[in-house]
Parts: sequence; C-alpha cells; structure tokens
Amino acid sequence: QVQLVESGGGLVQPGDSLRLSCAASGLAFSFYVMGWFRQAPGKEREFVARISWSGGGTYYTDSVKGRFTISRDNAKNTVFLQMNSLKPEDTAVYYCAAQFGRSSGSASDHSYNYWGQGTQVTVSS
Repeated sequence: QVQLVESGGGLVQPGDSLRLSCAASGLAFSFYVMGWFRQAPGKEREFVARISWSGGGTYYTDSVKGRFTISRDNAKNTVFLQMNSLKPEDTAVYYCAAQFGRSSGSASDHSYNYWGQGTQVTVSS
C-alpha cells in the first residue's frame, strides 16, 4: 500500500522558514516525479513545486520562486520543501504527491497518482 506522509508544518511568523518532509513507502520512489501542492481556505488546490525522478529538474510556481527549494533523497524515499521568507499568503495545507514516470512531470494535480494527507502551514504575526 502506497503511503505519503508529510511532516514539518506549523505556525510561524512572516519571514521565518520551515522545512517540510514527505516520506514515501510502498512505491518505487525513484520512478516517480514528486510534487508539492497547497490549498488555502476557500481556494482551489494549487501547484507549488515539483522535482524530476533524478532530482535534476525542479520547477516552481512563480509566487515561490527564489524562496522555496524542493529536493529529494531517493535513498531515503523522501522529498523536501525548504520554505524561506514565508509570507501570510503562504498559509495553506501543503500536500505532497507522486506522479509515475521518469520525466519532468506536470503541474496539473490530475497527473498525480498518489497523495499525502497534508500538513498545515500557518504564517501569521
């Protein structure tokens, strides 16, 4: 059974940093593109970042470029999202997702095969 388990969320102040982790099990991790999405209250789920199976390609939505960094450790079946200079508008539930295929992947959530339960990130003073 495939499981994606996020951790690392919390309540922080504007300008602070957080590092999210997503531990995957039950799948051949290195055969999957891994992505992070988020959903704020009253809004649709949106793409945040994704990383190719090898880690050689990373892609971000414009609003987080230069602040967030996605990375992966295929030996530990884990993907990370380092979030710096957090803003109140980053407040959301953050989900990791897995998309099968050794490719650059997609920003469309419909392309992802597996999802985690989410971790809450709240940025507030």
